[in-house]
Amino acid sequence: MKEKVFITGASGFIGFHLVETALKAGMEVHAAVRPSSDLTFLKKLKTDSLVFANTDFSSQESLKHTLEKSGCEYIIHAAGVTKAKSAAAYNLVNANYTLHLAQAALATGIPLKRFVFLSSLAAIGPLAYAAEQPITENTLPVPVTDYGRSKLLAENYLSDVENLPLTIIRPTAVYGPGEKDLFVLFKTLNKGLDAYIGNGPQRLSFVYVKDLVAATMAALKESSKEVSVYNISDGHAYDRYALADKFREISGKTSLRTHLPMTLVKMVAGLLDAVYAFSAATPVLNKEKLKELTAPNWICSIDAARNHLRYRPQYNLQQGLTETLMWYKENKWL
Repeated sequence: MKEKVFITGASGFIGFHLVETALKAGMEVHAAVRPSSDLTFLKKLKTDSLVFANTDFSSQESLKHTLEKSGCEYIIHAAGVTKAKSAAAYNLVNANYTLHLAQAALATGIPLKRFVFLSSLAAIGPLAYAAEQPITENTLPVPVTDYGRSKLLAENYLSDVENLPLTIIRPTAVYGPGEKDLFVLFKTLNKGLDAYIGNGPQRLSFVYVKDLVAATMAALKESSKEVSVYNISDGHAYDRYALADKFREISGKTSLRTHLPMTLVKMVAGLLDAVYAFSAATPVLNKEKLKELTAPNWICSIDAARNHLRYRPQYNLQQGLTETLMWYKENKWL
């Protein structure tokens, strides 16, 4: 009998890679999707072990019925929003819906072996550039965005749910095949422009999606009744130019490096917020996103994941970006 895992956000960037890896591991995957979800990539995974589940996170009773029908003993909750118009909108999806899922899972009566929640390093927030120690699982959380605060709220909600076998994963910036946010930067670099906001130094961290998925799959097998929390990166520290430098090295493209005045970018972000105020869409750059993009230090320790999950990143930025750019070219994104 195959083990069953319920994966939310299955049609998204990280969700797809989770589904693909869980299937390769011999699991039966119940992929939580919405009627509007783009299933193009998921449908390429032609197997009887992949089951689609239309999921309504607004209804705990509906979630309970869906989970009972699936019979899943594992849950990976990767669904969420990274762009929203208000703190309330972030909290509704990222925190309240997460709580609904956990409560519904326990209400089914199906023995739940593990609930893995994909949070974000944004739930902790950045450090000062000169900080001597990296972000750890015990760093005092001071998120700088509504997105980060919504993820922290979700963590707190879940930690208060009795008898929930919970593991929280906090990835730093994730990149890889199919990713769309950093892809905007790659398109800009591909056109010959290497632009930065302000002149201040930054210390950044990244994780290739396959490494994040490996850590998440390892977390499924945890047996501790205590809540586990792990920060995830590739274990390296990068300066603000590393991504562009690696892009140029791998692609052979040249680009013009320029620094945009912080005041100008803030004005543009504010203008975009105003323009999109009455639109269903959210701009790629806004005042909220600017806080994370210009934060001085996102370096985190992965010692806890190394020690308890036996997490060993297989990709540094050079290796991961090489695979990513190859995928973008093969799929005609670049």
